[in-house]
Amino acid sequence: MDDNAEPYLVVVGLDGSDLSLGALEWAVNEAKLRQGAVRVVTAWHYPPVPSSVEDTAPNDAFHYSQRMQAGTLATVDSRGVDVSAVLVRDPPAKALLRAAKDAQLLVVGSRGHGGFAGLLLGSVSAQVAQHANCPVLIFRPPAKDSATR
Repeated sequence: MDDNAEPYLVVVGLDGSDLSLGALEWAVNEAKLRQGAVRVVTAWHYPPVPSSVEDTAPNDAFHYSQRMQAGTLATVDSRGVDVSAVLVRDPPAKALLRAAKDAQLLVVGSRGHGGFAGLLLGSVSAQVAQHANCPVLIFRPPAKDSATR
């Protein structure tokens, strides 16, 4: 790699779901192989109206997202990889597309929180796959073992 070249950048979406954790682990491993860096993006929003005490500070969406992101990053073996994390107040697809403008790869889980669990792709993964300026890897759950059916 040229000393002046930017490292191979992998952007990954993290929302606290199991699939986003799998996407994060995959992104870190890919960055290790390519001697690159990982930018972790977590998007958050305020609920329109607090529905309970749990929705008010310091338990609001921002603080929850902040704790979730820090806790999840602490569980991933990222030795040898420059990992940066951002918390963005934007819709997830918009935040990911903006963060991946200078990336070589964008990684998202196929289903995150919300929506209809039976869909093959979530709305965020479908949007980023359609609009990203770089390749997109959509991390899917492992196939179920046919012996357990």
